Amino acid sequence: MVSPVLIERVDFVDIPSRDVERAIAFYRDVLGLLQNPREPTEFEAGNVTLAIWKPEDRGVEFSSGASHGIALRVPDVAAARVELEAKGVEFIGERDSGVCNMAFFTDPDGNSLILHRRYAP
Repeated sequence: MVSPVLIERVDFVDIPSRDVERAIAFYRDVLGLLQNPREPTEFEAGNVTLAIWKPEDRGVEFSSGASHGIALRVPDVAAARVELEAKGVEFIGERDSGVCNMAFFTDPDGNSLILHRRYAP
């Protein structure tokens, strides 16, 4: 029997962008994520790094992450939504599953992001 691969955690998630400087400004100035001082295209989001990259620079066709979302845990979804709307972020929906509360939006490249809060630990 083959042993399963031991995955300890997710270290980073790639965020495709057509305009890296615009994406950097969004993740730094709008979302307020901590920018890596050694790698300006990387941002710390709690336990995972969001890494912005331009697919065309690596010979890959651009495709946004619109089909899957990155859930960003916040203390209060409604309060975070109000703060981001004041910065010009437009939300495309919200959902209360009974287990968690979510509000959906995209970054300037169409990558899906979710404000998220689980009710119980």
